Amino acid sequence: MIVLLCLFIIISASLVVSQIPMPVPASSPLLPPSVMISETLKKEITVLAVGDIMLGRHCNVQMKEKNDWSYPFLKTAKLTQKKEIAFANLEAPFVQNCPTSSTGMIFCAPFPAIEGLKFAGINLVSLANNHILNYGQEGLTQTKELLDQNQISYTDSQRLTFKNIDGVDFGFLAFDLVTYPQTEIISKVKENKNLVDVLIVSLHWGAEYQPKPNKQQEILAHQLIDNGVKVVLGHHPHVIQPIEEYNHGLIFYSLGNFVFDQDWSEETKKGEIAEIIFEEKEIKSYRTVPVYMQNFCQPQSVN
Repeated sequence: MIVLLCLFIIISASLVVSQIPMPVPASSPLLPPSVMISETLKKEITVLAVGDIMLGRHCNVQMKEKNDWSYPFLKTAKLTQKKEIAFANLEAPFVQNCPTSSTGMIFCAPFPAIEGLKFAGINLVSLANNHILNYGQEGLTQTKELLDQNQISYTDSQRLTFKNIDGVDFGFLAFDLVTYPQTEIISKVKENKNLVDVLIVSLHWGAEYQPKPNKQQEILAHQLIDNGVKVVLGHHPHVIQPIEEYNHGLIFYSLGNFVFDQDWSEETKKGEIAEIIFEEKEIKSYRTVPVYMQNFCQPQSVN
């Protein structure tokens, strides 16, 4: 009798348990299967951007003394390598037989210094700045040819550069507003915005060594976003300036220096690596990694 009673209790308990609905895990959304599949298929794409890179002058001296063309990037390469898009402002042309000097304001980098960019994973550069013509059109031509030979893309005001990542067309334009302040930048953006899914614009602009942009820069940046630009990447001040979220876009007024030999002040030794995460065509999130330059031209993360 006792055995039968125990068996009855066990069977009854199992029936009760089977009727209790199983809890839904907090991470599992209660969505129709079709919606869940659609969300799962969305891919994240990282666009990385750094500030000014100048591989001439004392950086050139350092690389030659150490016999290491990757020297400027040794402590940050893990942060920049293997990104879908890794962008920089190239502040000096690559020139054959570039003279070695630690002084002067006429910049150039020797051909072998291209190995540093490749080691760092930089795969797209802006040529729109006030030093790219330091060696004239011949220096610019040599630079473009060397970049092409090493599969590094480049952009300027006349060249919309495409990067197709997972079916999303990213387009890049760059403008030197220091040398050419009257550039018809808005009309250029309007001409090109419908040719790509995401348009990113690099601007060489503003006043050197100032911690904030001026009002004219803010107005222009807002106009660019309002006319279809997703991200504005600012260079030239050689110091970090603020980041602004505006109308579903991002404005980095200045990313500061990345590789540069301006060792004479604390602020010119600082820069930021920006990582912008896209979910298909839309910005999902972003972060910045602060860097600090040592030994004239070697940045390292300060996180």
